[in-house]
Amino acid sequence: MTSMKIDVDHLARIEGHGDIHLVIKNGQIEQCEFSVTEPARFFESMVKGHFFYEAPYIASRVCGICSASHTITDILAIERIFGVEVSERTRAIRELLVYGSFLQNHATHLFVFAAPDFLGHKSVFPLADADRTLFDAALGLKAMGNELCAAVGGRSIHPITAVVGGFTSEISSDEYLRLADALDAHLAFALDAVDLFNDFGSIDFETKGDFLAMVEEGSYPVVGSDVARFVRADKTFSIQDFANEIEEYSADHSAALLSRMRDGGNTYMPSALARVNASWAELTEPARFAAAKAGLRPPEFNPFANNIAQAVEIVDALVRCSALCRKLAVDDFEDTSEPVEFEVRAGRGVGFTEAPRGSLIHEIELDERGRVTHARIITPTSQNLANLERDMRSLAKQLLDARFTAEAIQLEIEKLIRAYDPCLSCSVH
Repeated sequence: MTSMKIDVDHLARIEGHGDIHLVIKNGQIEQCEFSVTEPARFFESMVKGHFFYEAPYIASRVCGICSASHTITDILAIERIFGVEVSERTRAIRELLVYGSFLQNHATHLFVFAAPDFLGHKSVFPLADADRTLFDAALGLKAMGNELCAAVGGRSIHPITAVVGGFTSEISSDEYLRLADALDAHLAFALDAVDLFNDFGSIDFETKGDFLAMVEEGSYPVVGSDVARFVRADKTFSIQDFANEIEEYSADHSAALLSRMRDGGNTYMPSALARVNASWAELTEPARFAAAKAGLRPPEFNPFANNIAQAVEIVDALVRCSALCRKLAVDDFEDTSEPVEFEVRAGRGVGFTEAPRGSLIHEIELDERGRVTHARIITPTSQNLANLERDMRSLAKQLLDARFTAEAIQLEIEKLIRAYDPCLSCSVH
């Protein structure tokens, strides 16, 4: 019977530090762990005692890639407490800000982290030598995300213009039109990228876990909806009641909390793939056609397909953001993005967005002066770690039965982890 041991300390090409430990004896998996070795960062404690208007800017420091999502999610939780209703224009600009982080993250993950695995490289740098045009176009996509975040958020990371009730400033109509043209210029490459990642192929594998995503009738939502759905269980719930649906728990080998469904204990995966499964019909037409051409249609339960789902979302984001910029440029709204008035009061609120890596939840409690008395953050990575470990074990067994070598098993497990696109720094917030 086969025995092997696979240890990877500080897995490369992911955000943060994590280790793989896989022990197989006599054909049986004795240990299969993805250990998060990042130290705890205590952001939930850090914001306590601060006034509400300080909290979003502190929370944004949880992550440099999805700082826009953390900022907006915190703001939404505070607005829930104060009963704030923002303008349609504000909602549109928030969507631009969140999608800017999608472009940043997805381009980095796909071309810098994931692609080298499929091209036989240890890093992205040989890709620059092998195909400079592809390399430059990929970096151009990331730069486009940075530019979009900087334009509407005041800077490319840790945005400063987004506040409770609206935005402190806005770019000009000419600048919106320039951004729209720039976004359009990347569309052809983004469509090619969907085909590229589809051509890479992957192991035929299916997760047993569920998928979690924000949903809204007639929309492919990333911000603005309070409704979440477990896709496979077909269970929809208000994010204000997330504690009744999601259970966090600790594991000895992980510095991050793990998550599971409270009803039944199943693990789950928030992700681009979860969003595509939940709202495929609401993708923009170019993105939906690209997904269909790549064979990505719901239900799709192979976690390796998250790479293709991210590529599809790049197409979707480019099309949506270009249209939003043109609409904002011609002032096709009956309101402004200036912060609305509100009264500070005590209470509890939950904010919810789709960050690049999946569903992001912030819970905040304020006292009557608007100071934070309690904060809780549940990041996409901390939610999908348990499902990732479960998939690692199942994949290892499948490959072992197919007589894969230890080297081949290690490569496929590394591909699986990178397909999940974990941010381990976020997970130990």
